[in-house]
Amino acid sequence: MANRITFCFAVVLAAVYLYAAGRFPALHLSDPLGPQAFPRLLGIGLLLSAAGLLAETLRAGKPGSPAGEGKAQGAGRCYAVVVGAVIWTALYFAAFEWLGYAISTSIYLLALMAYFRPGKWMSNGLTSVLYSFGSYMIFKKLLLVALPAGFLPF
Repeated sequence: MANRITFCFAVVLAAVYLYAAGRFPALHLSDPLGPQAFPRLLGIGLLLSAAGLLAETLRAGKPGSPAGEGKAQGAGRCYAVVVGAVIWTALYFAAFEWLGYAISTSIYLLALMAYFRPGKWMSNGLTSVLYSFGSYMIFKKLLLVALPAGFLPF
């Protein structure tokens, strides 16, 4: 049930995101794709992820499927995980401007990875920090995207 709810939320979010991305002004000065290309790719990626989740959910719900066994047992835990992830994501959004992209994303990813991959502190820490700072540098320096720096001097 939680996967179906997540699927519905993902489809609604993707639809709203694609609608908002479609409202960007079309500038055809030097970039043939314009500012709408990257947001549309993200929206399509979200729709494809939602479709994959739905396919996996439907496949797991078939009788005799090993993934379909013991569904009721973990349903309460599933809801708690989804609610916790939503609250954690809201806190991430709230701290995004104040802490900056790299720091807030590192903390956000580290906490999620600590929950979903407990006991692997070294790999969780390295992954969250390297991804956050690496993507920050790519967006800021290479793609010239304005991201909040927060406490960082660069």
